[in-house]
Amino acid sequence: MKPETLAIHASNLVKNTTGDVTPPINLSTTFFRDEHGGYPGGHMYSRVSNPNRSALENTVAKLEYGKDAAAFASGNNCGLSLFQALRPGSHILAPDDMYWGIKKQLLTIFNEILEFDFVDQTDLNLIKSSIKPNTQLIWIETPSNPLLKITDIAEIAKIAKAHQITLACDSTFASPILQNPILLGADIVMHSSTKYLGGHSDILGGILVTARKDELWEKIKNIQQTGGAVPSPFDCYLLCRSIKTLAYRMKGHCENGRLVAQFLVNHPKVEAVFYPGLETHPQHEIAKKQMKDFGGMMSFLVKGDAEATSKVVNKVKLFAQATSLGGVESLIEHRYSVEGPDSKTPKNLLRISVGLEHVDDIIADLEQALG
Repeated sequence: MKPETLAIHASNLVKNTTGDVTPPINLSTTFFRDEHGGYPGGHMYSRVSNPNRSALENTVAKLEYGKDAAAFASGNNCGLSLFQALRPGSHILAPDDMYWGIKKQLLTIFNEILEFDFVDQTDLNLIKSSIKPNTQLIWIETPSNPLLKITDIAEIAKIAKAHQITLACDSTFASPILQNPILLGADIVMHSSTKYLGGHSDILGGILVTARKDELWEKIKNIQQTGGAVPSPFDCYLLCRSIKTLAYRMKGHCENGRLVAQFLVNHPKVEAVFYPGLETHPQHEIAKKQMKDFGGMMSFLVKGDAEATSKVVNKVKLFAQATSLGGVESLIEHRYSVEGPDSKTPKNLLRISVGLEHVDDIIADLEQALG
């Protein structure tokens, strides 16, 4: 089935006697055992599994062409669980433009347990030269947050396989509709399901999808089930419901994103625009090769200093000045002020998540804020 069809039907796992077309929410934390001590319904305890979570994991695994999925209570839990599954002393190659929340885990939680280097992953030779004997994981993020760098998944997959290194890809900015890293050679795909999968800024979650059920994956599943950082049945239900419209929401985000990027490129008060759909983007050809479309995420530099940038972000009326992305509403944020004084993000950079409002209204708001 095509992604549009899978998104609607893959979560309909629950069979019941009342004939519901929409699967119900299963709130029970525990499940009946039979006379032999087994679990005829397939579930024992909701920390281990739950019908709604199974539906969610089945749906996203199918959308990403993976063998299995593990849903977590947040996107950050995905990174945390994968890092926990590595042997102490393992080395990770991570992107220099890495989402701050996951990067902070390495710097403050795993700094005495794992080794890591942050490198420009658009430079394949730099990746090759940065590999160490104890490198166990290459973590890529494409498009990246917040500079929208594009990493060549297929080429880095070749490097990883040649050195027997696991390749994990944070594909949150793309969603499974626009990009499928497993088909390009990645071993694990991550999504912050808070973002495009949820799509309405009202669900916190994350999910990992694996290309194969190997030893590393079994460790991750054990961390998920034993550690217990799992989403609630209601959150899983909402995510399954939201994913049913994902393909069509992404079409709107992409269409609006393309037009907003073109507007910003031509605006005299904008210094630069970071959007992979622009032919001027340095990795535009790679993006064309591995993405079906370019999404609704972009960043731009305001001509001027931090004060001038602050004036722009404080003048918007339609955009919500808020963290996060991927919702139906347009969001704008000054990333440097979120990431703190150690951030390498330019002080005049604004990141925007282009929503599903009419594009004329989105552009008009940016026009008056910049003007």
